[in-house]
Amino acid sequence: MKNQRKKIGNNKTPTPESKFRSDFSICSKEKDLAGAISLFDSAVSQNLKLNLHHLNCFLYICSNSIEDNKDIAIDKGFSIFNHMISSKINPNEATITAVSRLAAAKDDADLSFELVKSLLKYNDKPRLRTYDPALFCYVKKSDAEKAYLVEKDILNMGLCLEEPEIAALLKVSAETGNEEKVYEYLHKLRIGVKCVNESTAEIITNWFKGETASKVVSRLKDCDIDRVKDMVLKNGGGWHGLGWITKGKWVLQRTTIDSNGVCCACKDHLACVDIGREETEKFAQSLMALAIERETRSNFTQFQNWLDEHNDFEAIVDGANIGLYQQNFAEGGFSVSQVEIVVKELYNRSKKWPLVILHDKRIRALLANPSNRDLLEEWIERGVLYGTPVGSNDDWYWLYASVKLKCMLVTNDEMRDHIFELLGGNFFPRWKERHQVHYTFPKGKLQLLMPPPYSILIQESERGTWHVPLVSDHNDESLRTWLCISHSDLCKDCCDETSNAHVGITGKRKERSSS
Repeated sequence: MKNQRKKIGNNKTPTPESKFRSDFSICSKEKDLAGAISLFDSAVSQNLKLNLHHLNCFLYICSNSIEDNKDIAIDKGFSIFNHMISSKINPNEATITAVSRLAAAKDDADLSFELVKSLLKYNDKPRLRTYDPALFCYVKKSDAEKAYLVEKDILNMGLCLEEPEIAALLKVSAETGNEEKVYEYLHKLRIGVKCVNESTAEIITNWFKGETASKVVSRLKDCDIDRVKDMVLKNGGGWHGLGWITKGKWVLQRTTIDSNGVCCACKDHLACVDIGREETEKFAQSLMALAIERETRSNFTQFQNWLDEHNDFEAIVDGANIGLYQQNFAEGGFSVSQVEIVVKELYNRSKKWPLVILHDKRIRALLANPSNRDLLEEWIERGVLYGTPVGSNDDWYWLYASVKLKCMLVTNDEMRDHIFELLGGNFFPRWKERHQVHYTFPKGKLQLLMPPPYSILIQESERGTWHVPLVSDHNDESLRTWLCISHSDLCKDCCDETSNAHVGITGKRKERSSS
């Protein structure tokens, strides 16, 4: 009897709510537009209560089906959105992003942008993806001014443009012949994107090959060349930002950069770009503020004062990082000899002693060992060893010294710790690329891995040439493709120099053969 009852219970017809939940689970996984529409219509006809999650899922499926079922997806998507509003369900960022895509799909960029701006009244904030449909729709329509308004709103929200957005703004600026905006977005690419994708390279190529680019007139006079050089120096190298230089037809070549940083096409030497003077000072100030906040103020202030009096160093050595390198074996400990080898190598290269930073507790322990005492006392006497106080984090000390003195930092510490995340800004990775020296000890022999002789990012030279690196799958940088963009007169000068060089070599050979 009990089994019969159980059997009868198992055959019980599911409620509309439970059937909806089951069908919704399948629908959300399969992302089938027809199924989503049918399920939504069925739920509404049965007066089932739909929540924000349900409606957002339906909207996402609609916005994701535009390519194959454009009209149906748009119509049903707006129907679902109107149902949400009439049901007094406040939309969130995911909602507006989906509906904004639907608006853009029917080429209504204004509606798409208005939807994004309406999000604030629902106490939610847009993300970069929320703005994309409106921005790309304006670009598609070649409505540059409204595209710039979208960018302004993005920046006002504290968001950062990424390559797709910058490339789109560059494209619409180029197509509408706005040379100043093209220049601006090339620099935004330089700042925000290390290497460009092929699609972005195509946009850049189309601009420089176009008639408008060839007619751009430089606002700089011949007497401004010193100003250009000063600005390049002030900015840390690799760009000046003063506007277009020279005029005439541009020559574009796909090329590579040799191991010394020389362009194989135009023979320009690419710069190893550092952060500019103002950024360096701001970086040092932010480091100081964070260090004082986390360290004992008097300890760090004492180090700052000491550094002001001992400011002739060209390299800082992270003593703990080097001394403990590959010492994770039974007899391993702190290798003073490894630190000594690094110090001697740096001295031999520049004839200047580097500054070694170590915990004071570590120094005292090493001094207690007679085999280390003479070396450490020599360093102390020379003023090239600084002991950080007990309880302090030596990271703050060696990083601050490197930034403040604008010198090299020898460490394998990749500085991914949370304290370095507090620094923010994209200049920290750029500073590391220019100033950090890695090291290895293959078979016990020191090998210093110096920073690359040139920076792999968009560069603008004093002569007005541009070099743009493309994304590459190769580990070997000599195989990376670059866009070399220069004026025809500069290319001619380069060819003449190369030709003269060949003539000189030929002449010498003739002299040798005649003798």
